[in-house]
Amino acid sequence: MSGFQTIFNAYGGDNSAAMGRFFGNEGMYLRFLDMFFQDESFQQLENALDAGDLKDAFAAAHTLKGVAGNMGLTPFYEAVCVIVERLRTEEPRKDYPVLCKAIQAEFYRAELFRKQLKKGGES
Repeated sequence: MSGFQTIFNAYGGDNSAAMGRFFGNEGMYLRFLDMFFQDESFQQLENALDAGDLKDAFAAAHTLKGVAGNMGLTPFYEAVCVIVERLRTEEPRKDYPVLCKAIQAEFYRAELFRKQLKKGGES
């Protein structure tokens, strides 16, 4: 097992599906992972929730869900899925801040995963 796979598995991501989408090209995967962290969807989700704009919050969360799923970021994906389903109804809820904190924690965890991959996963 390569260092890339080891790091991916330790994170809890779906290495097999993600690498299938990237034709096994770890360098390409890392470039797209970098772009994920440059995307503003996470900040848009936080801003929309702060403003009470549930429609925009849903759009941002749904984008995060799709990208996280395609990138094999399973722990982050699972955290985002929870809020996506609750935002789908556009009903105000008191648990949105707690769910957003869980997403934030997984976002930072995914960022550490990216740094580990860049440091030791390239082949």
